[in-house]
Amino acid sequence: LENEKILKSLSLKNLDIVFHAAAYKHVDIAEKNIISVLNNNIISTYNICKFSVENNVKNFVNVSTDKAVNPKSVMGLSKRICELIVSNFGKNFNYYSVRFGNVINSSGSVIPLFKKQILNNQKITIRDLEATRYFMSIPEAISLILLTLSLDKEKNIFIFDMGKPLKIFDLAK
Repeated sequence: LENEKILKSLSLKNLDIVFHAAAYKHVDIAEKNIISVLNNNIISTYNICKFSVENNVKNFVNVSTDKAVNPKSVMGLSKRICELIVSNFGKNFNYYSVRFGNVINSSGSVIPLFKKQILNNQKITIRDLEATRYFMSIPEAISLILLTLSLDKEKNIFIFDMGKPLKIFDLAK
């Protein structure tokens, strides 16, 4: 209800585009705080879509995650549900989701965690030595978000070629 009050206080009149990137994106934190993640990711996405439609916002881009493809975590599942919400609201508008891997040095990136562990003389924590992730820079991510607005309007979820995945272990080394 709190985020609904905040949205109502905003004036969404005369907006052409809403970029929705707010979400809890840390898998570990999500697994320990399921209710908060579901509320923040799903309910917030529903509310911002609802208010965007009510205020006649024609274009909406939801930043999702590659973890929404075949969700194996609460975070991935919540973002998949967000994609479905955006798709549903976007039936008469240009509402899309774009899936990303890890954005280097963003709050969801493992790199700042590794840097912190190294600076504090801690062991680097890696759960799976075979785990791989896709990485992109912040400017690349922004370019892909903007590119979404110019793509084939028949689709409403976009997955971009993020190159080859890197082993987390190799990155840590």
